[in-house]
Amino acid sequence: MDKKKTVTKTEVNLNISPPRFHVAEFKIRGIAPYVQNRFSAKAMQMMREKQESGSQGAKGKKREAKDFHACYEGAMHVSEEGWHGIPAPAFRNAAISACRVCGFKMTHAKLTIFIEADGFDQIDSTPLVRITKGKPEYVEHHTRNETGVCDIRPRPMWKSGWEAIVRVRYDEDQFSLEDVTNLMMRIGLQVGVGEGRPDSKKSCGMGWGMFELCGK
Repeated sequence: MDKKKTVTKTEVNLNISPPRFHVAEFKIRGIAPYVQNRFSAKAMQMMREKQESGSQGAKGKKREAKDFHACYEGAMHVSEEGWHGIPAPAFRNAAISACRVCGFKMTHAKLTIFIEADGFDQIDSTPLVRITKGKPEYVEHHTRNETGVCDIRPRPMWKSGWEAIVRVRYDEDQFSLEDVTNLMMRIGLQVGVGEGRPDSKKSCGMGWGMFELCGK
């Protein structure tokens, strides 16, 4: 005789708590040079013109002389108010990357930690963290293009000792203040920001963009 199975339905009530965000402020000081390599507005315009003209536009066109100083100026992030800044996403990306050595899921960190911007880039509205101490200096570095051809790139460099105040907004249900402080320390000593940082995607870096905490 067949026995009928009895299925018991259980109702589960989900309890979603409201987000509890807190903002912590960290003063950082560069222990290595910080180098920027912003994609300039001129390079963007040249790329646009080339794509609009198609294959015919490239034929017989003379190559313009390279304005090294203009390339240097174009590689900086300047706010709408005129001050220099570091892209806020650089710190957020670095925080997410640092989670790899902390045992915290990077996918969770993307929804947990954010950087408060001090202003926005005057050209493309990139959120910026203001550089409060230090001035850029003109430097030239050799590099290889995607085609393998060696090229000279003028870039702005802030020497060691540059400073900024980074405001970190984090979910208190995921991170404590101590966690965020330790994460910022790891960003400064293991990940870095800007060109030539240790966590560079295309190389092992130059040791640039590293910093220490000097207050919170």
